[in-house]
Amino acid sequence: MSELINNREVDVPEQTRRQAMLKEIIKELHAGKSVEEVKARFAEAVGDVTVAEISAMEHSLMTEEGIPVEEVQRLCSVHTAIFKGSIEQIHRSSKAEEQPGHPVHTFKLENREIERLVNFRLELHTDKFKKNASEEIIFKLLEDLSLLLDLDKHYSRKENLLFPYLEKYGIYGPTKVMWGVDDGIRNMIKEAKKALSAYSGESEQIAASLEEIIKEVNEMIFKEENILLPMALDKLTEDEWVKIARESDEIGFCLTAPEQEWIPERAAEPEGAQSQEEGEAASPQGFIRFETGLLSLHQLETMMNHLPVDLTFIDENDVVRYFSHGKERIFARTKAVIGRTVQNCHPPQSVHVVEKLLADFKAGIKDAEDFWIAIKDKFIYIRYFAVRDETGRYMGTLEFTQNIAPIRALEGQKRILSE
Repeated sequence: MSELINNREVDVPEQTRRQAMLKEIIKELHAGKSVEEVKARFAEAVGDVTVAEISAMEHSLMTEEGIPVEEVQRLCSVHTAIFKGSIEQIHRSSKAEEQPGHPVHTFKLENREIERLVNFRLELHTDKFKKNASEEIIFKLLEDLSLLLDLDKHYSRKENLLFPYLEKYGIYGPTKVMWGVDDGIRNMIKEAKKALSAYSGESEQIAASLEEIIKEVNEMIFKEENILLPMALDKLTEDEWVKIARESDEIGFCLTAPEQEWIPERAAEPEGAQSQEEGEAASPQGFIRFETGLLSLHQLETMMNHLPVDLTFIDENDVVRYFSHGKERIFARTKAVIGRTVQNCHPPQSVHVVEKLLADFKAGIKDAEDFWIAIKDKFIYIRYFAVRDETGRYMGTLEFTQNIAPIRALEGQKRILSE
């Protein structure tokens, strides 16, 4: 499959020769030769090598040469020492998407870590579990799955940053389908963790679910790198990629993180220059007169962001128009959702709930709806209010989200200042 993911223009015979030599070197290490014995020959015979070729070589070692997964995993640290300094990714590529910090580079960087986790650790421990479901191996599987749940950040960046831009170009189908599969993978991991935590002998069923997780995660990586990311590179502008890169920190990264900030090679702007969008966001101008007072835009925005709740406003056309931006948001929100319909901000499986709620608000059947869910140490209270003007006309919906665990824990009374 390396020919599908290798972006360099390398002749097939040359690529085949290099992979054959790489395999020979790894096999020599496997047979007992030292790093120093093979390092010089590697540098002389192979030269620069791509990460894709290394990945293809490792796959070939397992499938064609019969070297066990755990042995290839053990050799990883050894051959990394050999390849260090020769992998082409340490050199800055002329392609923006191959430069560290670019969102596409980061997605692929995370995918390599995800592959190592599922194809080496999780697959190895699953094989051992099938032979002997000991407490030790169950613990290792739980550890693997806990790490794998970190891919929620990878998927969330796709869903909340990349998908909104694709939708602006009229691309809806692939994003909705992929989001549904993402949620399926998340749920499979959670269910497998639950089953292992309460293990009572269902080894075949659990092993089958673990193998399905491995398969689905690998298939998603293939879809991302061969369908989604090329499609996005074809559509999105450099400015849009910059915005995605800047907002990625708010959601977080999966198993690894970009080693540096991506700065496109553009003509230098005059010192102190600032885009209109950035300037307006940094220092809002003007005042708003309310019935009960007058506030500057800066005062109003700062006040909203200091509330111990998350606020999101959806207009009468179901379009997200605003969200507060406090220090500790409960659910991820990025600026890319502004101007996006709320239906496209939710997983496909829950869109029907959103549609019913909004329909009831618009029809005047309801004025409010509450939900509450427990997430780890938080107890999340989510409230929706229909916003209507003085004539009763529906203007939109306000979402109000708060972690009320500290409030639920209150007892007695408090009448004096804290020290």
